[in-house]
Amino acid sequence: MLSAQENKFITWWEENRDKQKKSLKQFIQGFSKGIGISMAIVLIVASGWYKRANMEANSKLSTAVFVIALLGIGVFMAWFSQNYKWEQNEQQYLELMAKKKRFEEVMAKQKSEEDIIN
Repeated sequence: MLSAQENKFITWWEENRDKQKKSLKQFIQGFSKGIGISMAIVLIVASGWYKRANMEANSKLSTAVFVIALLGIGVFMAWFSQNYKWEQNEQQYLELMAKKKRFEEVMAKQKSEEDIIN
């Protein structure tokens, strides 16, 4: 038997499945995570923590390419985060629906057995 919270999730997911797939809010949250990672990379490069890598970056790396790569990280993280969250919700929904179906089958079987006995 499903709990009230599980039933509430099922109805919410059935209504919002398509909206969540293309949600701007989730994209922005993922993009902020990607920008956070990008800023960590900038801090590591700017701090000079790894001198050899810093020398290689300064001699061979264009600033424009570096900025584009950082934005690429942000966009990828946004896309990945959004799809991952959607897949988690979809998996939970499918598991709950399978659980609900099993429960209904057991109840139907018990009812048919009671009908046979009576």
